[in-house]
Amino acid sequence: MQPKPDRVVAIYPGSFDPITSGHLDLIERGSRLFDQLIVSVLRNESKEPLFSVEERMEMLVEAVAHMPNVEVDCFNGLLIEYARTRRATVLLRGIRAVSDYEYELQMAHMNRRLAPEMETVMLTSREAHSYISSRLVKEVISLGGDIRGLVPRFVEKRLRQRLHLGVQEEESIQV
Repeated sequence: MQPKPDRVVAIYPGSFDPITSGHLDLIERGSRLFDQLIVSVLRNESKEPLFSVEERMEMLVEAVAHMPNVEVDCFNGLLIEYARTRRATVLLRGIRAVSDYEYELQMAHMNRRLAPEMETVMLTSREAHSYISSRLVKEVISLGGDIRGLVPRFVEKRLRQRLHLGVQEEESIQV
């Protein structure tokens, strides 16, 4: 039996393109559960994100600045290998719906096969965030919909700038 580590380090991986209120809720809850939480942006060259890894990391750093035990990083390759390099023993994942659970369960089983010492902790989203996804947020704002409360205000502003939405719409978020 291995001795219990003095500090529990967890990794919350994701694309965060962009960070949403649902992500932030999970980060805040995770920061209370673990001694250190590393929010890590996956570098996936096969996807075409709206924001670069560096931009997503900047937004995350701003969003978690008030949480001293949360760090922002990025990785590529196998999550398990990255977790080992960071001396993490826990992977934090969020579940919004049954469809998320099925996917996350498969990933947790594969990760356990690759690294039996690693635990996966799945937190369910709060009801208020259960329908929020980065993809949906980008779609709604690009079609002129209101995303207030779905992302931090500074993220909404960056989305409007990136999608070249009019100044009039951008000023409305400062109310």
